[in-house]
Amino acid sequence: MEIFLFALSIMYSPGPVNIMGLSAGLTGQFSRTVGFFIGVGVSLFCLFILFGYLGESLITAVYLPYISVAGIAYTFYLGIKILSSRVDIDQNLRVAPMKRLTFWNGFLIQSFNPKSMLVVLPITTMMFPAAHVTGGTIFLLSLLLGLGGAGAPGSYALLGAAIGRSVTHTGYLSRFNQLMGGLMITVAAMMLYELLANGNHA
Repeated sequence: MEIFLFALSIMYSPGPVNIMGLSAGLTGQFSRTVGFFIGVGVSLFCLFILFGYLGESLITAVYLPYISVAGIAYTFYLGIKILSSRVDIDQNLRVAPMKRLTFWNGFLIQSFNPKSMLVVLPITTMMFPAAHVTGGTIFLLSLLLGLGGAGAPGSYALLGAAIGRSVTHTGYLSRFNQLMGGLMITVAAMMLYELLANGNHA
């Protein structure tokens, strides 16, 4: 549960890729931008597969308590950052490209997007081992998380197409950021509770 809540909090908060999706929706290019969303999802799937299996081979049970503490602290930190961050939507829309966004645009942009590592590394190096996610389960969860990643800019594009320019009012996305930040802090609290509960039972 924590894995998906954490991923949701980062993937669906306003960022460069999601703003590009929003811009596509606002300019009536949703149907022509589906390849872009798929590229984003495939990129995340590949990153989760790569780091998921690397994490499985490198991280042993001895390191899990330390990794868990670091992960909880990092999640709290990210939650507070998202909660307090401002969204300059007008500036992002001005710099978002208006040409057709392709599969390779989405794949490359997501692969080199720093936000990708914010979600991939904590999940694959901390949450997967803590939840004993191994073998084929890594592939399955990577696939689901990749689909969720594709859905993030897709949902922003749908929102832009459905609601129109009024959705770009900074206050709306700032409140959404607050929601995502609060969700991430909740995830950190759940992780801390599970760590303490497991420690008491050890």
